[in-house]
Amino acid sequence: MSQITAEIVAAHGLSEEEYARVLHALGREPNLVELGIFSVMWSEHCSYKSSRIHLKKLPTEAPWVICGPGENAGVIDIGDGQAAIFKMESHNHPSYIEPYQGAATGVGGILRDVFTMGARPVANLNALRFGRPDHPKMKHLVQGVVAGIGGYGNCVGVPTVGGETNFHRAYDGNILVNAMTVGVADTDRIFYSAATGLGNPIVYVGSKTGRDGIHGATMASADFDENSEEKRPTVQVGDPFTEKLLIEACLELMATDAIVAIQDMGAAGLTSSSVEMASKGGAGIRLNMNAVPCREAHMTPYEMMLSESQERMLMVLKPGKEPMAEAIFRKWELDFAVIGEVTDTGRMVLEFDGAVVCDIPLAPLADEAPLYDRPHVPTPAPAPLADVPESGDIGADLLALAGCPDLASRRWIWEQYDSQVGADTLQKSGGDAAVVRVHGTQKALAMSTDCTPRYCFADPYEGGKQAIAETFRNISAVGATPLAVTNCLNFANPQRPEIMGQIVGCLEGMGDACRALDFPIVSGNVSLYNESKATGGGSAILPTPAIGGVGLMPDHDRMATIAFKAPGEAVWLIGEPGSHLGQSLWLRELHGREEGPPPPVDLAAERRHGEFVRELIAGGKVTAVHDVADGGLLVALAEMAMAGGIGCEVDLTGAAAAFGEDQARYIVTGPAAEVIRAAGIPVTRIGTTGGAALKGPGFAVPVADLREANEAFFRNWMENTALDASDLSGN
Repeated sequence: MSQITAEIVAAHGLSEEEYARVLHALGREPNLVELGIFSVMWSEHCSYKSSRIHLKKLPTEAPWVICGPGENAGVIDIGDGQAAIFKMESHNHPSYIEPYQGAATGVGGILRDVFTMGARPVANLNALRFGRPDHPKMKHLVQGVVAGIGGYGNCVGVPTVGGETNFHRAYDGNILVNAMTVGVADTDRIFYSAATGLGNPIVYVGSKTGRDGIHGATMASADFDENSEEKRPTVQVGDPFTEKLLIEACLELMATDAIVAIQDMGAAGLTSSSVEMASKGGAGIRLNMNAVPCREAHMTPYEMMLSESQERMLMVLKPGKEPMAEAIFRKWELDFAVIGEVTDTGRMVLEFDGAVVCDIPLAPLADEAPLYDRPHVPTPAPAPLADVPESGDIGADLLALAGCPDLASRRWIWEQYDSQVGADTLQKSGGDAAVVRVHGTQKALAMSTDCTPRYCFADPYEGGKQAIAETFRNISAVGATPLAVTNCLNFANPQRPEIMGQIVGCLEGMGDACRALDFPIVSGNVSLYNESKATGGGSAILPTPAIGGVGLMPDHDRMATIAFKAPGEAVWLIGEPGSHLGQSLWLRELHGREEGPPPPVDLAAERRHGEFVRELIAGGKVTAVHDVADGGLLVALAEMAMAGGIGCEVDLTGAAAAFGEDQARYIVTGPAAEVIRAAGIPVTRIGTTGGAALKGPGFAVPVADLREANEAFFRNWMENTALDASDLSGN
């Protein structure tokens, strides 16, 4: 009688067609261990089977790109024999089910992706999307996620320096938690994951394997239903103190010549790490499952291979280096075990209790995973905005926007993060981009996460362009040259043609923007099936291609910030006056309308204006710089005034000029005697700094009132309801 039934196949997330491919690849029926391995390696989370065909269209190369997509993280040259290594990943489903551990282990996983390549992590960022603040579960989710990010990042000793947080009802049943890490390494000490060398030992290091996280990759490749709480056992449990030890032990071993290849155990755990290492090296792999360090009794090979227990790494060492490596890991109080060897068979062979329990050809697992060109329907062009309203009170509208959930101060969030550990953070949350000094140098890295999902929903192509362009602007606004992008592509069910249309449209827009801005994509992650039947009727998230950008600042003494510096300075607008209210926050927050096309993105203008702003900053000609984004020009001015404690008087009339979200725009300030001009670039003097209010024709809003409105949302929402971190972690 067959051990594998149709029900077992379905429970592993494989379709009938995919199971038929398994049978063809093996030439026989799989056993349960083999089925489990195929199921996780062919899951959406690991194989990108619905998106690979479109991801190949993205630009990934530039003279400064050392390593693009395909490794644990992307690598770019930052001069002087140094490289920046960075990546962004998702932990969406686990964070909805168990917010503290879901977010914490998301941070742990992305840290491992970076230090496994030889980099010391220097900065963490995050991009968070939540549902309506008045949703009964949302406060608990926000508190748990923020506590998890802080609890892990603070303990492991890597500063959390930036990010973004949005709210929309589309995330009521499926929040998004995207984590990004940036590290620095020497260009001659970068480590890759391809296993080579017949007979070379395969070594397991870090924490012991438990039963937490089994089927995590499969769970992340399905949407939610009313039984999602039952998936809690598939959420991993993190230990940041062990991760800190693992970072130090790995970096110490990396200073020797012992390592041939190294891979962290992330999604799909020991399965994905071993398969990826062997397949990239064109080799085979033999593992003795009895040698795997386990923290629970009577674990089966199935459980060991599919566990997603945290803080674990897999290495291939040079022969004879095992005693030295073991001494290092034992010193750091970590497990160390030789669990196998590299072979030349092209197969994965697992042995347990003296018997072969798995014998799979590696090529079908990795290179020949299913690849789907799913049907897609382009998103219809949004109708032009009709009956455009006018503002009855510009000042009152500004106060309302300053206090709305999407624009309110995130102080309550970032004050829970240690942003200064390492003593190299030069600019943290609250500005356009975070800035971290490259230790011991005048160089600094600027980094930002950006995406405007409401734009992507209305027009995926323009929204994809805008996500890249805004990241480019934020990095330019602090004085750094944007160099490369990582991303986390969060979408709903790709088997729905309209959702697949969003994916294709956003990727096309992103690709065009990256090419136009010379801003290649070097790493990333795809997270699909982000929707929930539990909210009634199949609630899909907004298309959310979160972008993480990194740029280089040659001299951090020239760094720009958003705060007004002194009264009596000229305020200049670089870019066109505001005219576009479609999909604006003003239209949504003040009039309850999510309508019209998003603002178009002129990529040539974005490049020209960004280069011009960087020239102004490098030349010391401006005292403050801020890009214009959500909320439009008046909100950007209010943010500069609040940051500096200085008001300004500007010439702005009408809602479109005040709150239009037109792109490719910056505000800069400088001495009033200086005249800023550049051929082909629109530059307009719009006002003067000074006083204690933000003033314009018909309105005057005290900066103190703006600050109170801006700080009130999180303070009032969280007042007297803060939960103890032990409650949030389930202890």
